Amino acid sequence: MPRVDPTAAIRGFIAKFDPKVARQIRACRGAVRKLMPTAIELVYDNYNFLVFGFCSTERASDCIVSLACSARGVSLCFIYGARLPDPDGILQGGGNQTRFVRLDGPATLKGRAVAKAVRAAIAYGSTPLPVGRKGYTVVKSVSAKQRPRRDAKLDLPKRRT
Repeated sequence: MPRVDPTAAIRGFIAKFDPKVARQIRACRGAVRKLMPTAIELVYDNYNFLVFGFCSTERASDCIVSLACSARGVSLCFIYGARLPDPDGILQGGGNQTRFVRLDGPATLKGRAVAKAVRAAIAYGSTPLPVGRKGYTVVKSVSAKQRPRRDAKLDLPKRRT
């Protein structure tokens, strides 16, 4: 895929969502960026989700956490969450690798338990985060076919009574 202007592309990806979810996506993305300012952000506008991966390199396998965005909201995914300690019991999911936390907004990211889980995920990574430079964004893929990004219930016309 040829490189595209990430700012314009992301603006378009987020515009597909309901305004409330779009605000949540922008706020949570900014909050994760503050937690991991040197991370390389990999963006995937896939069939199921708009995903922002925060990685130590441009390889998806070096992703530490990601934001998975759907019409229902945003989750913080811990790519190797099944291997992380979870003394507070916040990590959801039962797969072999990934765990997640549903985000009500950026305030959830500031909670002690989530911040501790993010630090553990950073420490677990096999490649450390870059030091001494600001991270950057790469749009990795855009699927031609996607699930609706808006909640169908919100798009129904109002019934006349």
